[in-house]
Amino acid sequence: MNNAAVSVIGLGEMGRALADALITAGYCTTVWNRSAAKADDLAARGAVRATTVEEAVLASPLSIVCLLDYDVVDAILRPAAGALHGRTLVNLTNGTPDQARQTEAWAEDHGTAYLDGGIMAIPSTVATSQAFVLYSGQRAHFEAHKETLEVLGSAKYLGADAGIAALYDLALLSAMNVMFDGFFHSVAMATSHKEGNAVGFTELLVPWLTSMAQVMPAFAADVDSDAEPVLAQGLDVVLASVRNMAQASRDAGVRAEYFEQSAATLEKLLAEGLTAYTAPVVMRHLRTSS
Repeated sequence: MNNAAVSVIGLGEMGRALADALITAGYCTTVWNRSAAKADDLAARGAVRATTVEEAVLASPLSIVCLLDYDVVDAILRPAAGALHGRTLVNLTNGTPDQARQTEAWAEDHGTAYLDGGIMAIPSTVATSQAFVLYSGQRAHFEAHKETLEVLGSAKYLGADAGIAALYDLALLSAMNVMFDGFFHSVAMATSHKEGNAVGFTELLVPWLTSMAQVMPAFAADVDSDAEPVLAQGLDVVLASVRNMAQASRDAGVRAEYFEQSAATLEKLLAEGLTAYTAPVVMRHLRTSS
């Protein structure tokens, strides 16, 4: 096997971006996809088109999988289990921590080194300074292929638990998702005014959010510390603001459920005798178990 050979299984937008990055970096890249036509552009750039998953796996010591979900991963890889023996499988499919651990156990049962990963990039930023990829699993597997994995984006190893990359991936995505929900909500409020426009409002929003993001490390330090939190606001002050956001949303004809739920939570905390709004307080409320 050629140590400069890599196989990419799954050629959606992200899979094609991964394969393109490897081709650009000079790797002998074998590709496979259920819809063979998705490999046409890559083949024109020098990729080797495999006709079966087994053929793709056997072509390289390292196979990178990027598919829709773990059910598809299972359906595609199980028939190729024998071909995977003695090789390394890096699964960059989005999924849950438990799915990652189960897939690692299956791979190990078939003599396959396994890494699970999460791609923190969009296809257009793969292989740029903006991209990083999370990996978890046995460190030896990561170190053996780190140079290749760095081609896709900064490779960040998180630990031996195969599920931690998926956990961090989904946690990071959850922050993005809530941020975008907040963006759309704020734009809906601002554009309810006859003189409001989304572009002009966003010119104010982006620097505001950028400034507020600088507070996050201090919040994180408070979460990790057993000392009295450094950052604190009065719960009554926060509640008054949240109630105003809820009312302004309703007045603007925008759904206010998020703020109504938030207000109910703050009222409950006040009723329990808490007076300070801090990061540890928020963490304790969010967790469903101690």
